[in-house]
Amino acid sequence: MLHTLGFQRAVLVQPSVYGTDNRRMLDALARRRADDDIQWRGIAVVDNRISDAELERMHEAGVRGVRVNLVFPGGLTFADVELLSRRIAGLGWHVQFLVDVSRFERLVERLDRLPTDSVVDHMGHIPTHRGIEHPGFRALLELLQGGRTWVKLTGPNRITALERAPFHDVDPFFSTLLEVRADRCLFGTDWPHVQLPGPIPDDGDLVNEFLRLVPDLSTRKQVLTDNPARLYQFDD
Repeated sequence: MLHTLGFQRAVLVQPSVYGTDNRRMLDALARRRADDDIQWRGIAVVDNRISDAELERMHEAGVRGVRVNLVFPGGLTFADVELLSRRIAGLGWHVQFLVDVSRFERLVERLDRLPTDSVVDHMGHIPTHRGIEHPGFRALLELLQGGRTWVKLTGPNRITALERAPFHDVDPFFSTLLEVRADRCLFGTDWPHVQLPGPIPDDGDLVNEFLRLVPDLSTRKQVLTDNPARLYQFDD
């Protein structure tokens, strides 16, 4: 799929359905790093029972962050996240959040307390009918302006009210995030589209949506190449 779409770098994010069992993700990293010309990084799901030695081993394997799911119940509490973030800060990792910014209170205060950078999935996972003036989305913009938060321009099909691309109701969210801090925006396909309530999108359509909304070549390079190189510590 990556070769078909023309990507030379990829980040494997541990799906929530596997919990803290990262073996499949780590095995995929090991196999892929040895076998092809694509540069790989990983994002793990862990809790505070993990040893420092295991975190170091994950770093050597290519992991560069941990993912926290605040949308579905049963995951880490924010107190757990604060403790974990202190442990991974020395590795240069970040915390990636799946969070609906329209439902998460004190977002700015909580993420500002962390010693690591934060990454927010799916443009804040806010349903489009709530609009870009919603306080939760404005809080996300405030975090971006602060310079320690990144946002993924992913999952338009997860927040849209439309059945298929083009997802025009997502355009204001996408464009506003780029206008505020294009240097903190990332892109991904969200493949393999785990726990998706609607139809599985064509990843080529999702790439085309990005190209439609980002016609400027320098901005495309910034989001697709420069920004992830900094965050995930890709080699030049």
